[in-house]
Amino acid sequence: MAKTLDEEIAAFRSRPLDSGPYPYLWLDALAVKVREQGRIVRCACVVATAVNGEGYREILGLDIFTSEDEAAWRAFLGDLTARGLAGVELVISDDHRGLTNAIDALLPGASWQRCRTHFMRNLLTRVPRSAQPFVATLVRTVFAQPSAEEVAAQLGRVVEQLRARFPQVAEMLEDAAPDVTAFAAFPVEHWRQIWSNNPQERLNREIRRRTDVVGIFPNREAVIRLIGMVLAEQHDEWAVARRYMSGGSLAKLTPTRVIEIETPEEVTPQLMAS
Repeated sequence: MAKTLDEEIAAFRSRPLDSGPYPYLWLDALAVKVREQGRIVRCACVVATAVNGEGYREILGLDIFTSEDEAAWRAFLGDLTARGLAGVELVISDDHRGLTNAIDALLPGASWQRCRTHFMRNLLTRVPRSAQPFVATLVRTVFAQPSAEEVAAQLGRVVEQLRARFPQVAEMLEDAAPDVTAFAAFPVEHWRQIWSNNPQERLNREIRRRTDVVGIFPNREAVIRLIGMVLAEQHDEWAVARRYMSGGSLAKLTPTRVIEIETPEEVTPQLMAS
């Protein structure tokens, strides 16, 4: 039975990625415990999901790393590109230097969106507990704006408001601004899906529900076998579900990015004209 599953999962993990382009790519990692050489070690199980050219979500890849270093991420992204991953406009992930370096090397031209949820958690560790609700509410106003111009303007106002009481937080927000607000260069209809890794939370919960039952895996093959089946089932469900993004909104993606990057001061008039 295990051999049959292994063949099925291997085929799923190595299939050609021919539904592209894949404008949005989410990357995430979960820690799992594996028994190796008489010891229990923590490994990183990495999952890649994307939106394809028709607006449907796909699970593109699964692998297990000893550690999330640049070499591991390069190997993972290299396998995805070899299988056909192309047209990536934006990668959404948590902050990890090895990963961002791998993105620059393997996905040239793609922007990077730092997950706002993880960033917020990191930001609030620099604030006294009593002030955390205030700071969190203030920073969230940046993401509640209706346009790229207003996002940038509100971020500037928030930084100045925080500078007096929490200079370290203000500096952290200012330094991270290009990565945390990368979503603003894309169609407004997509913002809620692309400004964090939250779209994968349901998937992560299901993976956790299955792995928590096991606790400690006997080997890495067992990790791939169990999580691979969970992902294959989810992939099939997404193929027959509603589109995650409409064709109309995806059609706006490239023109919007070109306008905003080349002539930011003319974004609004040109978009209204189109």
